[in-house]
Amino acid sequence: MTDMPRNPAEPSRFQRIWESDVMWSFRHSPVAIVSAIVSLVMIFGAILAPLYAPQDPFNPASLNLMDGLTPPGKVNEFTGQTFLLGSDSQGRDMFSAVLYGTQVSLLVGAASVLFSAVIGVFLGLMAGYIGGKTEAVIMRVADVQLSFPAILIALLIFGVARGIIPPGQQEDATLILLILAIGLSNWAQYARTVRGSTLVEKNKEYVQAARVIGRSPLLIMLKHILPNVMGPVTVIATINLALAVIEEATLSFLGVGMPPTQPSLGTLIRVGQQFLFSGEWWILLFPALTLVILALAINLLGDWLRDAMNPRLR
Repeated sequence: MTDMPRNPAEPSRFQRIWESDVMWSFRHSPVAIVSAIVSLVMIFGAILAPLYAPQDPFNPASLNLMDGLTPPGKVNEFTGQTFLLGSDSQGRDMFSAVLYGTQVSLLVGAASVLFSAVIGVFLGLMAGYIGGKTEAVIMRVADVQLSFPAILIALLIFGVARGIIPPGQQEDATLILLILAIGLSNWAQYARTVRGSTLVEKNKEYVQAARVIGRSPLLIMLKHILPNVMGPVTVIATINLALAVIEEATLSFLGVGMPPTQPSLGTLIRVGQQFLFSGEWWILLFPALTLVILALAINLLGDWLRDAMNPRLR
């Protein structure tokens, strides 16, 4: 038995997506288009850095101290090497360092956003669907956490976790600790948003029907309610990605983030500010400029997504 041929007049899935309200808004928003292009170029540029970066800045064997403090585009008088964005005091190519540093910052930012979203969404579903004491406890904890700046909570979590780990393993565990610290400092936003959406969704007919046929509360939350509350979560996650990258850079700038052997953008900025007043401006300028452009592009994209997914504005 052959499959029924598709009606030629019926639009394909790609056409339906392309003609949706969100894509129409994207096509008619120059800011969103430019932000998406810049974000994708920087993200894929960081991911593919090992393929085209002139140097591996994480490998001490590839560094030459004689190449140190070479200005951008100038020929080093000792080795004859030329660096597009200059080199730092260790002879590290700043172009390669910025690429790998962006890779580390994006990894920490994306992983922490995913971690905080999973925790916040699950707790928000429980608070909104179960209610009662469960809702009261979760929301009071969220209210207390939201009363403090996220960077202070991340510093506290990072400091406590680092104090538990033996000194010899602290540097290797820094990446995981940063993800946990930033993720645990940002879950409350997701929980409050999902809880409000769940309170609306749990009284609708499809949830009532699922209860009647005997579905368990966990299955109702995950299979029926969760897909209908993911719109606001996607918007928050996009905006929080930029905030998480900045938060990681702040922690690294304060000296509690990534070590100099595996620098993120924040670590490179912290190292570069030591040379700012001695004339080696490029060591600070290029990592800082990369961080600003990356955070601004993602943030503008998140702002557009928030407006595009708001039915009141359509």
